Amino acid sequence: MSTTKAPTIAAIVPCYNEALSVAKVVNDLRNAVPGIQVYVYDNNSSDGTADIAREAGAIVRHEYMRGKGNVVRRAFADVDADIYVLIDGDDTYDADSLPAMIEALQSGPFDHVLGVRREQTTSAYRPGHELGNRGFNWFVSRVFGSEVSDMLSGYRVFSRRFVKSFPALSREFEIETELTVHAMSLRVPQVEVPVKFRDRPAGSESKLRTYHDGFRILGLIMGLIRHELPLMFYGVIGFALALLGVGIGIPVIIEFFGTGLVERFPTALLSVGIVLLAVLAWAIGLILDGVLKSRREISRLNYLSHTPPPTQA
Repeated sequence: MSTTKAPTIAAIVPCYNEALSVAKVVNDLRNAVPGIQVYVYDNNSSDGTADIAREAGAIVRHEYMRGKGNVVRRAFADVDADIYVLIDGDDTYDADSLPAMIEALQSGPFDHVLGVRREQTTSAYRPGHELGNRGFNWFVSRVFGSEVSDMLSGYRVFSRRFVKSFPALSREFEIETELTVHAMSLRVPQVEVPVKFRDRPAGSESKLRTYHDGFRILGLIMGLIRHELPLMFYGVIGFALALLGVGIGIPVIIEFFGTGLVERFPTALLSVGIVLLAVLAWAIGLILDGVLKSRREISRLNYLSHTPPPTQA
């Protein structure tokens, strides 16, 4: 009689000065999913976060390069499991939602389960964060052609093959955006699950900086568009340059047909130069689009080389 081995589940908890909340997060995770391995990655905390997490029963590791993206890259490389959980250490996410997220991953099976935040208090979101998140959700959904409701959520569940095929290039809080776009570009099966979202513990402060991190995320999105949709990116640039070049050149052309002369020769050269830049942009887009197809084929093969997510018995 054969028995089905229970999947190993690892929770990755990035922490920076979370002494007020990390013990509760660790305990809540272990109570919500018995047998889960909780890895707390201390990111240069100065308040004893690592010691408190260790006392609570977590496996404590350190990432000395500052930034959540650096923590995720290190953890995804080091931790070996069948199912991965990513959750912030600030106790704003409800661990009781985790069994439903894991069940959703296994029921598909899916490779990515996104925890969509549902506020439990009116002050859970900082001013400007919710509006910015909605704007990013709309923009990324339109550009990449796949709907997302909360791309900046820090609460997610992954399969092994998602984690081991994810490059993790971001350094800081842009990592959530990179995770979302990776799932979209690779077209992995994914699903969203609503999760409770609450205020941080009294006395703790968010590490997010609304405008600074917002511009970093926007910059990352534009970089990902250039990287993942080069034909569109360079096509738009080429179209804009072509319009500019033709707009500058029209008076010269009209003058030539009227007089047979080109008196504004520098203007004519400028117009031709801008149009040539437009053609060059289109050519770059076509070349990079071909490179992208090859790169995606390699990424897909790498993704398929890993174990698929465990299904429910």
